[in-house]
Amino acid sequence: MTISPQGAPRGDMSAFAEIYPHEDIFMQQARNNGAEVGATDPSPAVCALLKFITYSVRAKSVVEIGTGSGVSGLWIFQGLPADGTFTSIDTEREHSGIARKVFEESGISAQRFRLITGNVIDVVGKLADKNYDLMVVRPAQDLFDVVQESYRLLSPRGTLVIDEVLSGGKVADPTQRDFDSISRRDVVRAIKEDLRWHSSLLPVGAGVLVATKVG
Repeated sequence: MTISPQGAPRGDMSAFAEIYPHEDIFMQQARNNGAEVGATDPSPAVCALLKFITYSVRAKSVVEIGTGSGVSGLWIFQGLPADGTFTSIDTEREHSGIARKVFEESGISAQRFRLITGNVIDVVGKLADKNYDLMVVRPAQDLFDVVQESYRLLSPRGTLVIDEVLSGGKVADPTQRDFDSISRRDVVRAIKEDLRWHSSLLPVGAGVLVATKVG
């Protein structure tokens, strides 16, 4: 909420931003599926941002850590060119299954996506160097190691997006010492101090960090 010079509230900007994007029937269904199985999905505003970034950086190959219900993948596909490909990794087989179903129902060719279930670090370690234009990371588990790997995986000037990076505000509160907050706080600090990245921290959804690989 912002305050006018007279001190009167000027509205809830976050709530307004969240109702700005339009989600189609497949995105809505994906969210409903995710809610049923307890999957973590980005907010509509974050999803719209992912589409915008995908299109803006002209990404043709995207990798995502944290598939959720597939709603973020649906948005990313809207920003990809017709020959663009999408890889998503999740530790839960159920999440990969519901994402695959909604992708197929929405008409996305199975040749354009790869859904992998397994230990994130093990899978990420097998991905090809400099093969991705955009990498989206969501879970706090193994976040620091995944971010370190992201520099290897991204193409020159590739973009890294970390969703939920502020834990909805907890990361900004130094008294919050839970695992997720500490993990994300350490990553925010590390990227800020790493000259290999140009980065920006955005208060969208639960917080988004966008970083571009230098060189």
